[in-house]
Amino acid sequence: MLDANLKDQLKAYLEKVTHPLELVASLDDGDKSKELLNLLQDISSLSDKITLSTEGNNPRTPSFAITRPGEDTGVVFAGIPMGHEFTSLVLALLQVGGHPPKASDDVLDQIRALDQEMVFETYYSLSCQNCPDVVQALNLMAIFNPNIRHVAIDGALFQDEVEDREIMSVPSIYLNGKPFDQGRMTLEQILAKVDTGAAEREAKKLSEKAAFDTLVLGGGPAGAAAAIYSARKGIHTGIAAERFGGQVADTMGIENFISVSHTEGPKLVSALEEHVKDYEVDVMNLQRATSLKTADTEGGLHEVTLASGATLKSKTLVLATGARWREMNVPGEQTYRNKGVAYCPHCDGPLFKGKHVAVIGGGNSGVEAAIDLAGIVGHVTLIEFMGEMRADAVLQKKLKSLPNVDIILNAQTTEVIGDGSRVNGLTYKDRTNDEIKHVALEGIFVQIGLVPNTEWLKGSPIEMSPRGEIIVDAHGMTSVPGIFAAGDVTTVPYKQIVIAMGEGAKASLGAFDYLIRL
Repeated sequence: MLDANLKDQLKAYLEKVTHPLELVASLDDGDKSKELLNLLQDISSLSDKITLSTEGNNPRTPSFAITRPGEDTGVVFAGIPMGHEFTSLVLALLQVGGHPPKASDDVLDQIRALDQEMVFETYYSLSCQNCPDVVQALNLMAIFNPNIRHVAIDGALFQDEVEDREIMSVPSIYLNGKPFDQGRMTLEQILAKVDTGAAEREAKKLSEKAAFDTLVLGGGPAGAAAAIYSARKGIHTGIAAERFGGQVADTMGIENFISVSHTEGPKLVSALEEHVKDYEVDVMNLQRATSLKTADTEGGLHEVTLASGATLKSKTLVLATGARWREMNVPGEQTYRNKGVAYCPHCDGPLFKGKHVAVIGGGNSGVEAAIDLAGIVGHVTLIEFMGEMRADAVLQKKLKSLPNVDIILNAQTTEVIGDGSRVNGLTYKDRTNDEIKHVALEGIFVQIGLVPNTEWLKGSPIEMSPRGEIIVDAHGMTSVPGIFAAGDVTTVPYKQIVIAMGEGAKASLGAFDYLIRL
């Protein structure tokens, strides 16, 4: 199951296991059970502290639990956790085997203090780059709290459950048999949702913080770069982010980040976070800014209010709140969001295996999505508003070579149609003759660009473009002295990771220059 190179790497990791653990497999006579058994045999052969039992009685087959002798840790994988989930498997082995996690002592204490019985189930796909964050977080909670159990389920392998529960987006999380949440979640986000008093306690702590010299809002490439450059100047720096990594966390392949021929969004986000932590930066995650009160006088303190009710003050700000996926804003889109309407083809594509789907948008992201999906689904219809696609020529050539792809140009999507529980089609207007047409399908992937996250600045004196982007000068400063901005939230053209990082560094240097000249 594992090649020699992967076995060598895994063996080195498993040397960190300090306590005996057992893999308890529940198998049937199917091919997938044989694959899982081969994987577990490979793993158990790499460490004398790991034993394998095939006496499991889990009704989901193939599946396996990771336990300690005489102790059920509550960690179960239903399926074969390869692909993106192989890391989740390795971490679970290490943590059950006694290797300490990276979570802080405060977070671990918060997990241990949860006193309600909780059984989590997470449906994932092996190609989903967001799923491991959820799987790893819930595994950790199960390992450190005997009241908690977690089953990670490969949705592509357990299609009957996916159909019965009408799951059309991953990760999909259930708690005690009921829907809990969907999409990427961090450990802190999950804890905030199950520990109802956590938000109030955190808000009080944040409001008591001393004023910063530079406060960065946003944890994407621009925000991370700004925080690092600011901290390197030796000034009091903070970074508050709704989700560290931002849109990059939802990006699959990154091949244009200079000096790195290929990486993936979650890997880059992890590296950014670790780099920020190398410096004395006060990182405040899961914090969304809701309003801004600018300083009364130049050199005074700007005040940011967060969704939790907390307030933060700073002499300078770097606004790097990024952008989000643009929605179609047509009837039915919100009704069938995560019920056939999706925004991440890498995450949710495997759930539509053999089905007919549409991709909305003919830019690079839309055409790339259509190409990827064509290898999974039965048929792809790409719908583009303009009379021609805007994607790179090489991508268009590849798309047109695929036998299971149709391209419809001059088409304005007008409505998402469904049966009340899931998508079954869409209507569009032929812009050449205004005729309304219908396409029968089972999924819609929206890929039509980004919207800047600036709604929270409405009513502030910060000047913005008609598209809602923050206008900045050559130093990254906004129309308000002492407030700078960087990345996809600004008017700077070409929304690219490498550009956002440079702009974040520039805005931070601009803020430092502003401070020393006060």
